[in-house]
Amino acid sequence: MIAYLDTHAAVRLAHGRGRIGRDAEKLIQRAELLISPMVLVELEYLYEIGRLTLPAKDILRKLEHELGIRLCDLPFADVTRAALDEKWTRDAFDRIIVAQARLNGLAPLVSSDEEIAEHYPRAVW
Repeated sequence: MIAYLDTHAAVRLAHGRGRIGRDAEKLIQRAELLISPMVLVELEYLYEIGRLTLPAKDILRKLEHELGIRLCDLPFADVTRAALDEKWTRDAFDRIIVAQARLNGLAPLVSSDEEIAEHYPRAVW
């Protein structure tokens, strides 16, 4: 089984900050974990504006090394076409991240975001 991490979940796992929900923790223990390339872009954005202390490449290396997380390689054109149906948000990051999980067999998405949970039935926290 595969599961995706949203940006917030990736940051929590990489930095060990904050708690992760019990259901999310169980899923993380048993699933092959992926992140959307859009998570990587959002991590870099957060680093550039000073909200993170590590650049995206370093966070990705840490997640790959410590948890075996890998970057999803679904074709970007397919993901962006799927994102056109995510009309519930104007946040480009969330649209792509959710569309990627949805496109990959409605895969679970680890996210504490209440708006994502409201619109994506496989959100887990």
